[in-house]
Amino acid sequence: MNEDLSLLLIMVEAGGIMAPLAFVVFHLLRSFLFIPVSVVVVAGGVLFGTLWGTIYSVIGLMGVSIFFYVFIDRMPKTQERILKIKNRWFGEYRNLTVGQIAILRLIPFVHYHLLSFCLKQRKPKFKEYMRASLVTNIPIALFFTIFGEYISTFTPTVIAMILIGLTCLVYLLREKQNVIKWRDFFKRKTEKAAG
Repeated sequence: MNEDLSLLLIMVEAGGIMAPLAFVVFHLLRSFLFIPVSVVVVAGGVLFGTLWGTIYSVIGLMGVSIFFYVFIDRMPKTQERILKIKNRWFGEYRNLTVGQIAILRLIPFVHYHLLSFCLKQRKPKFKEYMRASLVTNIPIALFFTIFGEYISTFTPTVIAMILIGLTCLVYLLREKQNVIKWRDFFKRKTEKAAG
């Protein structure tokens, strides 16, 4: 991963006027290189400063969101795997709200595309999905661009407190009701009675 980050820094420094474009393209390539979103966004803040780093990161993350929206339906096995992970982590009948997704994107070990999948389930139409993606991508771009240099100086206690705070926010922003289809509810009851 350090080699990929070094490659990004060299490309951007050598790119001059093309550096922002190279950075945005690197956001798209990040998924295939298995580099966490937070690392690339922090690098954007270091390379371009807070304002431009945030803007370029939002553009790059929106490109990733468009890419995900267009291609996830064309990859049914990948979609099936992501659905299984979503059901294991959040529950079969639980739909995350846009606010919860925005908060969960701030937690580095929660997979970005899993949250994009949850967002697509919540907002299946393209325009709605793009608006919601923008709303959920701005906090991660701002947070990691502005605080990126300070995060490395946090003690484990401060990091634990931040993660606990984010977890509480996810809980508070949850959907207060679950809708279970009639046949699914009784199917589960009969399966339990038969087993």
